[in-house]
Amino acid sequence: MLNVLGYAAESATSPLKPFTFERRDPRADDVTIEILYSGVCHSDIHQARDEWGGSMYPMVPGHEIIGRVAAVGSEVKKYKVGDMVGVGCMVESCQQCSACKDDLEQYCLEGMVPTYNGTHKFSDNLPTFGGYSKQIVVTQNFVVKIPDALDIKSAAPILCAGITTYSPLKHYGVGKGHKIGVIGMGGLGHMGVKYAKALGAEVTIFTRSESKVAEAKKQGADHVIISTDEAQMAAATESFDFMLDTVPVQHDLNPYLNALKYDGTHIMVGLIEPMDNPPVHGANLIMKRRRLVGSLIGGIAETQEVLDFSAKHGITCDVEMIKMEDINGAYDRMIKGDVKYRFVIDMAAYQG
Repeated sequence: MLNVLGYAAESATSPLKPFTFERRDPRADDVTIEILYSGVCHSDIHQARDEWGGSMYPMVPGHEIIGRVAAVGSEVKKYKVGDMVGVGCMVESCQQCSACKDDLEQYCLEGMVPTYNGTHKFSDNLPTFGGYSKQIVVTQNFVVKIPDALDIKSAAPILCAGITTYSPLKHYGVGKGHKIGVIGMGGLGHMGVKYAKALGAEVTIFTRSESKVAEAKKQGADHVIISTDEAQMAAATESFDFMLDTVPVQHDLNPYLNALKYDGTHIMVGLIEPMDNPPVHGANLIMKRRRLVGSLIGGIAETQEVLDFSAKHGITCDVEMIKMEDINGAYDRMIKGDVKYRFVIDMAAYQG
């Protein structure tokens, strides 16, 4: 077993602190990765504080991992020592079901294994520990290559925020000639703007805050609508082909459904907390044959695709670098919305 230094939550109410734990001895198909950077996702807070239920402690969060290959097993063909690689939101799946065979491991019929707060149920039943650590051992099928053109610091959140917004845009065919509204201007929303623009769509940000208008335009939005302004919302009626909804808190979907054209699609990617919402009026769907759909991250092949797409189009996440020791303060700032738009931990600088 490998002794690894990390940072962990030991309960739902305790601050994260240094934690030494064991990872499995590398197997023949494993890649051992020296972690250089780990993005901080809002879901890390939800899980560390057991806000979704089912949290397992001690917990080492982190599923936006960038690192350098330190060793490879004898059967590894995809990577070599020294390669810059990434690990996203999952580290195993059954590899046998219809979803896995369709490169949709996130929808594995047996349940994919998350990068942290899970169990390696398809192999050794050991707990999974995430990227707030110095090393990780992952089967080569769940490792992706970081293109040389990407800045590795700001590439880390592409492995969650990036793929979460890119995957539904591609799946539903968002592109040239389409008008899309992006609801919310946080870590997911600002990436949604960038990908929708790169795919050729006309992009409008919906935000509650007048203060975010200039920032939305800076991120590439063509237009901004203040969602609390009844006149602006009325003027948007039946104007959009798509909505990309990144908001993770309760909000009324009906005004946004009303802004869709007939056959329009409202895509949910923000996991609402608490997990309920004002009711959807059936007429807002039925009378215009609108769709209300959801999407969860992306498969490994599509995660590699979004990295390559990002490198080609010069897309990265806006990040603020922090030390591992500053994570508890970073959590407090995230809750207040005081970050543009993702924290990334410099794990290489962490000495314990």
